[in-house]
Amino acid sequence: MSADRDEVPAELVRLWRLPAPASGLGRPAALDTERVVRTGVELADRDGLPGATLPRIAKELGVSPMSLYRHVGSKDELLVLMRDLALGSPPDTATAAGTAAGAAAGAAAEKWRAGLRQWAVAQRLVNHHHPWLPRLPIAGPPTGPHEIAWMEAGLGALSGTELDWAAKVGSLTLLSGYVRHASLLVQEHAQGRSGTGLSQEEAERAYARSLARLITPERFPQMALLLSSGTFEAAPDGAYDDPVSDHDFVFGLECVLDGIAVAVDRARTATGPRPTP
Repeated sequence: MSADRDEVPAELVRLWRLPAPASGLGRPAALDTERVVRTGVELADRDGLPGATLPRIAKELGVSPMSLYRHVGSKDELLVLMRDLALGSPPDTATAAGTAAGAAAGAAAEKWRAGLRQWAVAQRLVNHHHPWLPRLPIAGPPTGPHEIAWMEAGLGALSGTELDWAAKVGSLTLLSGYVRHASLLVQEHAQGRSGTGLSQEEAERAYARSLARLITPERFPQMALLLSSGTFEAAPDGAYDDPVSDHDFVFGLECVLDGIAVAVDRARTATGPRPTP
C-alpha cells in the first residue's frame, strides 16, 4: 500500500492488516487482529451473531476483554472486520464469462450475465455458510480488502458493457441486495417452522390445504386459481436443500439479471456498437 501510514485511519490499518510499527517493548503481543476476528467469526457461526461479543471472544482466547482493544477498536469495528473476513475471496467472474463466450459463440450478453450469475451464487453460498452475515447492518460502501475484491469482480463482469460507472455500481447494489434478501427470507422461513418440525416443502403443502378451505373464487378469484393449480404441491422433498438451486432463488436471480440486461441493451443502443479491435 503506497499511502503513508500516518494518513491511514487506525481502523483501516486493522481492516487491511497493515503491519504495525515495532514498539520496542519486549516480546511481540500474543494476540493480533486476525486471531481476534477469526475467533469472532467462529463464535458467530456456532452461536449466532449475539454470541460474538468482545467478552465472549476474550474468554475463548483466555485473555482479558480490555486486551482486545489493542486489536479491535469497538464492537462496531469488530462487525466490520468479521464481515470482511467471512466474505473471503470472490469467484473468478472472468472465467465464467469466458466459458459462456465459448458456449455461445462469443455472445457479449452471455459474458456479463454468466459472470454476474456466478458472483450472485457465490454470495448466496457465503451467506449460507455464515447465516449471521446478511444480518449485519450495512453502514456504507465497501472498505475492506475482501469487500473491495468482490466489488472488483462484479465490475469486471460488467466491464464489457457500455454501462456507465453509476449504472454498474447500481447493478451490483441491486443484485447483492436481492441475494441478501433471499438469504434472510430462507432464515425467517426456517425460524417460523422451528416449532412445527415441517420442512419448507411440507409447510407449503400444509399452507395450500389449509387456505383451500377458506378461499372462494367469488372473493379471491386469483388466489383460488393459484391454490387449485397444484403449485404448492409440486415441490418434491428436498427441493429447498440446495441454497442456490431452489426455484425461488433461481427465478428471482434471473429476473434481476433480466432487468440489468435491459439497462445493458439501452446503454449499447445509446452509445452505438464498439469498434472491432
